Amino acid sequence: MLVFATRGELGEVPEDLAPGETLAERRTAEAARAAVILGVSRVEYLGYRDSGMADEPTNNDDDAFWRADVEEAAELLADILRSEAATVVTIYDPIGGYRHPDHIQTHRVGLRATEIARTPRVYEATADRDHFIEQLQKVREMIDDDLDVAMPEPEDFSDNFSAATEITTRVDVLPFLALKRAALAAHSSQVPDSSFFLAMPEEVFEVAFGTEWFIRRDAPEGTRETWLFPSD
Repeated sequence: MLVFATRGELGEVPEDLAPGETLAERRTAEAARAAVILGVSRVEYLGYRDSGMADEPTNNDDDAFWRADVEEAAELLADILRSEAATVVTIYDPIGGYRHPDHIQTHRVGLRATEIARTPRVYEATADRDHFIEQLQKVREMIDDDLDVAMPEPEDFSDNFSAATEITTRVDVLPFLALKRAALAAHSSQVPDSSFFLAMPEEVFEVAFGTEWFIRRDAPEGTRETWLFPSD
């Protein structure tokens, strides 16, 4: 199952919204389509408002998720976790990947909710920044000037996500890459066809998105695993 804290109300508004359609409605529909593609059977919303990007005035809105009482929000999420008897939960890493306020708050709320619900395994979804910096250099050499869209710069990752030494869990998702790309494309208000993510050649997409990285909370030192669910 998948839980959203907000409906992304403050994202960039696409030009093709239907008359009377709000961005929140569009993004809710996109999330539903992506869930079907990925086989997610239940999608829930905690009901908070998008806080906007870091340091925006909207961070201070009373109903913004960033301002939410962590204990109150965690109780809402814990109720959902208990209803699913969840044994594994993924949350963001402590800096929310790239320091988005709502991602950071998701980490805080998710961590407290799993304490309340006594969830056995908690993983921080992140990215191996060392891998991305190295691969971006290679990608630039591979595609030269053939990709007519803006690419991330290696320095974009230097202070974001997690160092390779912090990663406990690397999951190979290459067998599901077509589904992953289709689910990404379902979020057209955020990832249009012209975006770097969808325009990159298949072999480059494999390098960027063929692995998913996690840090398992309270994992024994030296943990190196390839799956989130215990084998026993």
